[in-house]
Amino acid sequence: MAVATDQFQFVRQLVQTRTAIVLGEDKKYLVDSRLAPLARDLGFGDADAVVQHLRRVPNLALEQRILEALTTNETLWFRDRQPFEALASHVLPQLVQRNAATRQLRIWSAACSSGQEIYSLAMLLDEQFPELRNHWHVDLFGTDFCTEMVTRATEGLYSTLEVNRGLPASLLVRYFDREGANWRLKPHVRSRARFGTMNLAGPWPPMSAFDLVLMRNVLIYFDVPTKERLLKAAGNQLAPGGYVLLGAAETAVGLCTDLTPVRLGDAVFYSAKGPRS
Repeated sequence: MAVATDQFQFVRQLVQTRTAIVLGEDKKYLVDSRLAPLARDLGFGDADAVVQHLRRVPNLALEQRILEALTTNETLWFRDRQPFEALASHVLPQLVQRNAATRQLRIWSAACSSGQEIYSLAMLLDEQFPELRNHWHVDLFGTDFCTEMVTRATEGLYSTLEVNRGLPASLLVRYFDREGANWRLKPHVRSRARFGTMNLAGPWPPMSAFDLVLMRNVLIYFDVPTKERLLKAAGNQLAPGGYVLLGAAETAVGLCTDLTPVRLGDAVFYSAKGPRS
């Protein structure tokens, strides 16, 4: 049975309250399809029964599983060609030169999903900037709302279908080991990244400044006030001379006066106008 209208409205409110993600009135099919596997896993008859149970018997663990089931985790290797070309030819050379005295580089993937974005950067750095391997402190940090995605990212284990989505064959051979039908990133790549759970819509924990903040394909799920708040927070998290990178369909223009668009190659990045506040 499909989720009833009142159950759908309850889920919409729950999602917006906990994550600030806005589910439109036309997303009822999404709730049905995403919660059906969870219902089977938990022994309920259908998605409607799961929501009814949560309403009758509040349970934070079940609530979290419902929220995670409704979170989009679409990702692939080197997603969108232009940003990674700009990173290789403009952004990373700038940051490496600027940080030569401290020999530190800090990058944050703020919605890392199962880790492909941050590991793509790890491979890019290894290929283009081998001098960073032994003489620099490179902190590659990924966060995601979904604990399952964070676990998968930490494990660095991917199916054949997943490694075929954007990963060049030469990098697959160089940086992965075959494990049955799957592929696992080599230990020296996994060791360069760290991951943790984080709800971007909630209070951000204290963090050091980052040279690069990737918040791609995140803002599209939020209302305008939340977009404004997240963009300001991302700008405040930048080290001097650092950049924020958004998704191709996203912009900070008209939403955050603290960030200035900068075209580098064929991609647009954002720099902070003033000091961190």
